[in-house]
Amino acid sequence: MDRPHFKSWPRRLPRALTPPATSLWDNLATSARRYPDKPAVVFFGRVLPYAEVLRQAERLAARLHALGVRKGDRVLLDMQNCPQLLIAHFAILRANAVVVPVNPMNRAEELKHYITDPDARVAITTGDLAAEIAKANAQLPVGERLAHLVVTQFTDAFDPQAPHTGPMPEAWKSWLLTRHPLPELPGGQVLAWTDALANELPLPPLEVGPQDLAVLPYTSGTTGNPKGCMHPHRSLMHNALASCFWGNATPEAVTLLVVPMFHITGMVSLMHANIYIGATIVMMPRWDRDLAGWLISNWKVSTWTNIPTMVIDLLASPNFPQYDLSSLQHIGGGGAAMPQAVAQRLQEQFGLRYVEGYGLTETAAPSHSNPPDAPKQQCLGIPFLGCDARVVDPETLKELPPGEQGEIIIHGPMVFDGYWKRPEATQAAFIEFEGKRFFRSGDLGRTDEDGYFFLTDRLKRMINASGYKVWPAEVEALMFRHPAIQEACVISARDSYRGETVKAVVVLRPAHRGQVSEEDIVQWCRENMAVYKVPRIVQFVDALPKSGSGKVMWRALQEAEARA
Repeated sequence: MDRPHFKSWPRRLPRALTPPATSLWDNLATSARRYPDKPAVVFFGRVLPYAEVLRQAERLAARLHALGVRKGDRVLLDMQNCPQLLIAHFAILRANAVVVPVNPMNRAEELKHYITDPDARVAITTGDLAAEIAKANAQLPVGERLAHLVVTQFTDAFDPQAPHTGPMPEAWKSWLLTRHPLPELPGGQVLAWTDALANELPLPPLEVGPQDLAVLPYTSGTTGNPKGCMHPHRSLMHNALASCFWGNATPEAVTLLVVPMFHITGMVSLMHANIYIGATIVMMPRWDRDLAGWLISNWKVSTWTNIPTMVIDLLASPNFPQYDLSSLQHIGGGGAAMPQAVAQRLQEQFGLRYVEGYGLTETAAPSHSNPPDAPKQQCLGIPFLGCDARVVDPETLKELPPGEQGEIIIHGPMVFDGYWKRPEATQAAFIEFEGKRFFRSGDLGRTDEDGYFFLTDRLKRMINASGYKVWPAEVEALMFRHPAIQEACVISARDSYRGETVKAVVVLRPAHRGQVSEEDIVQWCRENMAVYKVPRIVQFVDALPKSGSGKVMWRALQEAEARA
């Protein structure tokens, strides 16, 4: 039957796609053949044409094969946004292997899991992060360690002395311009990026296709360590194409890429989508409002996918009046709701309708998006191309009528195959509904009479800090390693800028009471976990509330925080 959201469906689009029966690598190879001299990536003034991106990716793929990487092997990729990340991503795919994208904010204690769980033997990283990987590696048993580490420096991708690089923030200069010494890798080999690419080695035959595993991004949950999401080439291929068509992209598009490419949105909806269409990617290593304003103005950026806090920050810049946003044709994003007043200003001042979307690591980024011609504010949008999504009662799994809150469930070609080495978690994540396999999102929502979806709450225990998902169980597991912490419960606290921030309610061991301060705990967390996970607030208590079975009643603490 027709779902109500089809009344708002873009008339120019079919309701479903037939993706190419090829690998993701073929998208780069095809665009490089079609547009060899066209700018593929712009990074601090350095322009890399498609032919050059292809050449470097093939050289690195040949090197990976020579290092022993074979079909289905998992290769760690740990970088902030830079051309080398894109090149390495495609090189891993061309070597018939699987990309394991890692958040570059992770510290050694967290990185150990990303080496051992996917059984990675090769990692590719930047000089500023290499020592942290080496530190994690050294703490592992000999049989579980990396065999090879390829290290690039940011200046391998651009010339700091070249003109027209854009205003590099002062605070970035030591980070981006320093050439870090290569670390030691006991029992393994460390290879500089430039040496890795300096080869005439033969390429292996391309053996992967739509059904083969392509990417293993990790997501956390209500328990312990992050889980790998198994995405074959076909699921990412589908959403790369769908993102292009939904946003009306053409090969002439110029895209500002600042959302991280280790994250599923930056990887699929930006990197893969733009490479498929043959567009130009203007890349930022991380967010800076004035660099973004300069790049949009000087490179005539036409498309910008972002997190709403970025737009708020850019509009608040004292230099904003000198930036020219007239080239922007499409702007949108997700991860947090766009404040209505900001969306209104974009529409009134620039004629831009902010298009919000929704998706998870398990759904290869968008499962929902607002139609660009008919968006609703602070809304997830409608089910994406090829997607069937419903709102059901979490207990009875019966579909609910418009306006009633229930769990969002998702079926479609973008949904992952399951969790790596976690058959029980995979089984729990799916249900059969109307004869089809649906993924349980763990998010609570409702639909309106038009079939648009709205997020209302979470079944899953999760904190959304500026679009970054923080899973309390993972933070708690890391905090328990502190010698002074007897118990810890992590909850969310309101934050005027981040939306939510991380708060830890902590019981200290008796011997440490009065010896350790809240700031000591925060500082230890900064040294042992990614910065976005670090509790901004630590509260010491004598005891945590517990149920009759002895479980910590985190919801009671969360409700008390909300009342406060």
